Amino acid sequence: MNLETYYEYCLSKKGTTEHFPFDQDTLVFKVGGKMFALSSLLQWENGAPKVNLKCNPDYAQELRAQYDDVQPAFHMSKVHWNTIAINSDLPDQFVKELIDDSYELVFKSLTKKIQSEILQLEN
Repeated sequence: MNLETYYEYCLSKKGTTEHFPFDQDTLVFKVGGKMFALSSLLQWENGAPKVNLKCNPDYAQELRAQYDDVQPAFHMSKVHWNTIAINSDLPDQFVKELIDDSYELVFKSLTKKIQSEILQLEN
């Protein structure tokens, strides 16, 4: 997966916005004002991209036990966030599924009003 594919896939999610709230390097994708994916642009440029994604705590533990390329997230709640190594042994489709899971977890945590507003948006 390249940066453009990652970027376009995240932005294809309904109601997604992009931000740089921490610094000029860390690209953050949000839905309803809440983060669901973040990544260092410098890591992509250096050929070692990683993405932090929100995850159900039990599933996060399963993934970490099953895949070396899934680790507790750096500088994030290690209960709810994983760091995923991109272009590793994990297939791109699986990474997309993890992005989907993260987006859905965050979307479902939003108020019904915000969910409804997002669902009414044009893609």
